[in-house]
Amino acid sequence: MATFNFNSSIPVSEGFTFGPRVGSVSFQREDGTVLPEIKTPGLITTTSRGVVPHLSRDHTIKTKAVRWVQLPFESFLDQNPPIPTLQGGPHSLHKFLGYKIDQHLLSLCARDPADGREMPANGKDHVSANCIRGVRKISPVQWTSYIRACKPDVVTALSDTPFTSFPYSQKRIMKSLERSTAWLAQLLRSDAFRTTVLVHMAGAHDERARRVFAESLVERLYGKDLELIKPLRTLDEGLSGYIFDLVPLRTALAAYPQPHSVIPELVKTSLLPLPPRKIRLVHSPASPHEILRLIKDVGIDLFDAPFAQRAADLGIALDFRFPVSTAPPSTNQPCPPSERDHGKRDIGHNIFSPVYAHDHSRLASLFLDAASVHGLPDDHADRRHVCLCAACSPVTPDRCIKHSTLDAFDPRDAPKPNLPYTRAYVHHLLHTHEMSSHTLLAMHNLTVMDQFFSDIRAFLADPDGQSRFCAEVERFHEVYDDRLSILDEARAMWAKVERERGKGRLARERSVGELDVQ
Repeated sequence: MATFNFNSSIPVSEGFTFGPRVGSVSFQREDGTVLPEIKTPGLITTTSRGVVPHLSRDHTIKTKAVRWVQLPFESFLDQNPPIPTLQGGPHSLHKFLGYKIDQHLLSLCARDPADGREMPANGKDHVSANCIRGVRKISPVQWTSYIRACKPDVVTALSDTPFTSFPYSQKRIMKSLERSTAWLAQLLRSDAFRTTVLVHMAGAHDERARRVFAESLVERLYGKDLELIKPLRTLDEGLSGYIFDLVPLRTALAAYPQPHSVIPELVKTSLLPLPPRKIRLVHSPASPHEILRLIKDVGIDLFDAPFAQRAADLGIALDFRFPVSTAPPSTNQPCPPSERDHGKRDIGHNIFSPVYAHDHSRLASLFLDAASVHGLPDDHADRRHVCLCAACSPVTPDRCIKHSTLDAFDPRDAPKPNLPYTRAYVHHLLHTHEMSSHTLLAMHNLTVMDQFFSDIRAFLADPDGQSRFCAEVERFHEVYDDRLSILDEARAMWAKVERERGKGRLARERSVGELDVQ
């Protein structure tokens, strides 16, 4: 059986359950493969149809921020049986999707946690999932067979999370708890239990329901229930950690005046009866501000960042750090993000904007590129500010494919490191509808998020970091725009370019021309 260990560097003393903490995840597969340690708080990379959006296999391998990869299985349900289940052999999922066996930890879940669209109701023996061919049903038996065939490193148990019209009745919430508990028990008694198992914390926005579900995990079982999961005595003994999906919570709390203040309390309600030494994951935080709140108030260990990957879709290059920098690095270029009318700074740059058409600086103002620090001593302070993404610090490969004698370029003669791609260049790529623009931005944004978590860990590791963390979180909220207004601005500019350059452009131009003639 694979070995999954979460080690917290902060001792869990009596009474310590919540608050910022640092730790690490170590994972060893059944065949003895040991993955690189994943430090926490840390990043989970989300995927679409099993691949990181905009990134090829080589790009994914080059982006060192990609370590824990989340795979929503529903996107493969357009084929029956799903294609990943047909591969066979050891590490079939890694080989099929192009991930490195010794570098990437693959986590399988049934539904995309960022998808909050309304869905048909789940049944007593199935979950409704969405794929490109419509709605499909996944039963607990099918889910177990998919796990057995794909052999992921980590798997999430099926959960009855309602995505029907709100509000939910008390009866519906209780059904959700009963089904989620029964489906978890069914997974733990199967041979698929040899995989590391995580569970969604059920209960919606109801504090009592969340507490009841958490208590059912640690409740000692007897009789037939105990026989089903033997040698386990409780459901929690078969779990390695707990997952909190924020999208359904936000939907349920939409009528609240300040839902962001309610979410941490609901999460803590679920965690209070549970052992604090297990890993805690959050899906779909809305902003880096929410990530900091959940680290400060709850002690969450791993987060995905769909807002960062969505920003790459919309032409935004992230540019922020924690704690808020009082001064840029000594060799930095003065190109900070814009400030909004309310005085707060954007978390990045909308590269679609015409102000970047002739901006020949690197993507981020708070980071340096590798070429800027080339030649500096290894212990120089500026080396801590380098963005190592393939957009800011591109590296020429050691070999190149020569298609003819004209391709006489020798990579060994190339400058190392290369100069960064500039904002003006990416602006040009975006306005000409080039896919490489989003590739550069995706690699950059994931690296910025990874550095964000690294900065948090370094801050908490300081002797007085724990005591100063709350003040720095408040300062981050005061400086950076938590409304993420830049996303709305970029979305409008992206839509304009999509109309002018995207699919169906010629038909639209012809129709406009015909109207002009008339």
